[in-house]
Amino acid sequence: MAQALARREGEALRDRRLEDPAHVQAAPQTRSSRAKSRDRRERDPSTSAFGPKFILSAAAKPQAEGLGANGEGVGDAGLADLRFARLLGGEGWARLPAAVRARFAKRYAPGKSVSYAGVIAECRMSRTGWALAHLCRLIGAPLPLTRGSGLAAVVTVTEHGASGGQVWTRVYSRPHGFPQVIHSAKMFAGPTGLEEYLGLGIGVALTVAAESDRIVFYSDHYFLRLMGRRLRLPRWLTPGALRIGHIDHGQGAFAFVLDLVHPVLGELIHQHGEFHDMDGD
Repeated sequence: MAQALARREGEALRDRRLEDPAHVQAAPQTRSSRAKSRDRRERDPSTSAFGPKFILSAAAKPQAEGLGANGEGVGDAGLADLRFARLLGGEGWARLPAAVRARFAKRYAPGKSVSYAGVIAECRMSRTGWALAHLCRLIGAPLPLTRGSGLAAVVTVTEHGASGGQVWTRVYSRPHGFPQVIHSAKMFAGPTGLEEYLGLGIGVALTVAAESDRIVFYSDHYFLRLMGRRLRLPRWLTPGALRIGHIDHGQGAFAFVLDLVHPVLGELIHQHGEFHDMDGD
């Protein structure tokens, strides 16, 4: 008798719970919350095809305002790029020649490129610099390998849509054998807002400055991406201070000047190239 009474009370309690709307809706609400969380993770765009995750700030997003009324800096389909302008700030950006602003404010559609052709007017290296350049072939040869002058060169910048960065390809002819091809990726991320990835997880954080006739990139520090971590390399383990200048000559011509200087060993590499604008693809 007692067992039958307990069974009837349990069935009545179950019926009341099924009739309670709050109880009926609780489970679907929990599943909906989990589904929304999963959807957010799946839509997370921060994973780059280059390996590490890059979360781009608002400063890295393309904007259409702030450029000249003549359309200066507009690339494919009217895209305008203020990523470099935001790194320099309004005053620094205004200090640059109009031609330099135009080159660094063009944003092309993902996969599209712009190329610049020219010659390497001079490339000199100390013995240590030459050894370092060839040692760096282990990570993709990011430094020039050949001394000399008058060698043809082409630089191509391709927009990488997945990461929001740029792929830079430099082709340097050599007196003998095949040309040297250097690949690197510029990402608008990190503590300075701009990083260049050289190969095998090694990169350099860059700062940007404006002068009357040029935009200049300075190395802030070098780092290594390893197993999802970003490890800042100590100064004694780095090749020295890197300085890259883009100097406008007018009439669509400009110079590219790279200097790598060690604090103890002095100048390791100096490269001076003369380039001119070409039509993008």
